[in-house]
Amino acid sequence: MGRRGVVLLGATGSIGHNSLRVIRANSDRLKLVGIAGGSRVEPLAAIAREFGVKHVTLFDQNACHDAKKSGLFDPDVALGTGIEGLNHLATLPEADVVVVAVVGTMGLHPTLAAIEADKEIALASKEVLVLAGKFVMAAAKAKGVQVLPVDSEHNAIFQCLNGAPNHEVARIILTASGGPFRNHTLEQMAGITPEEAVKHPNWSMGTKITVDSSTMANKGLELIEARWLFGMEPNRIRVVVHPQSIIHSMVEYVDGSILAQLSPPSMTFAIQHVLLYPERRAGVDQTLNFEDSMNLEFNPPDLLRFPCLRLAREAMQAAGVAPAVFNAANEVAVDAFLKKRISYLGIGDLIDHTLQKSDNFEPTNLEEVLDIDRSARRISNDLITEHES
Repeated sequence: MGRRGVVLLGATGSIGHNSLRVIRANSDRLKLVGIAGGSRVEPLAAIAREFGVKHVTLFDQNACHDAKKSGLFDPDVALGTGIEGLNHLATLPEADVVVVAVVGTMGLHPTLAAIEADKEIALASKEVLVLAGKFVMAAAKAKGVQVLPVDSEHNAIFQCLNGAPNHEVARIILTASGGPFRNHTLEQMAGITPEEAVKHPNWSMGTKITVDSSTMANKGLELIEARWLFGMEPNRIRVVVHPQSIIHSMVEYVDGSILAQLSPPSMTFAIQHVLLYPERRAGVDQTLNFEDSMNLEFNPPDLLRFPCLRLAREAMQAAGVAPAVFNAANEVAVDAFLKKRISYLGIGDLIDHTLQKSDNFEPTNLEEVLDIDRSARRISNDLITEHES
């Protein structure tokens, strides 16, 4: 077996960092051929030098301009910027798999470009399917391209399903850590600060996804993503709070058997499974030791204290563009919270009010989805301005 060419969109983030660990440990099977980041020139240049990468994109145009003058990159490195730069990386002839790990909806166009170019997709940006799952999965099916999930929960489901036909599956069960505030009262949650919300008890993640985990909006996005990845009706997808983050998800079959995937809370397990799929190799991180004492807890989620999860489920059930509205409103709300423009509990309120003010319909093309994404962001920002006045 030869080396697989890997393009890493989001190379300087948490998924990027762990992907690089996997690639280093499997350099005889994986070759990094393209990388992209937002605006962090020096870390991206260091990655390019270490792995000999010749194709680099900085999404931020000013950062790309600075990079060209910095002398940090070798003269033969091709530097791109913006969506065009991401699309270029996603379609490199030497690429076999494209890891989509950019924040928010930025990954949509390069994902579609990679599918059109017959590249395998390693999807870590759940917003891509939340926004446009209908169109992304249809494109992948038409081209015969695999969309493999990098999220630990969806990767666990993928492993537990192992190709089982849909009619044999009773339901899939997503596990959630519950975040740092799972035992807080509503009164305590009202005073949560951004500094507190960006600290996760189990996982090391980016700022936005860490806040999403604390509100359980992240689990709501995963519900919607699971619906598209696995072709499951909303009533066959459940969420259970599992604070230890050891069981990453489960699949219940119609005969009552439940299969679970277990590993420590490190993204390297899911990333390696996807990048080397279907091959299995020794992992980067140490796995569980069942000779040590271990307690595993499970509890139903509290939808009163975590309304974002309820709103995401309602959006999934409503279908149409409601999931896209939920995602857009959540992105605006988290940004506003981090800038201390709204309170922690205001995140759920803003999503709720944006959904109420947005018309739902079944989109017939991608541009309609992008239009509703922009519209929802305008509505959310207007609501924040009204709140501040």
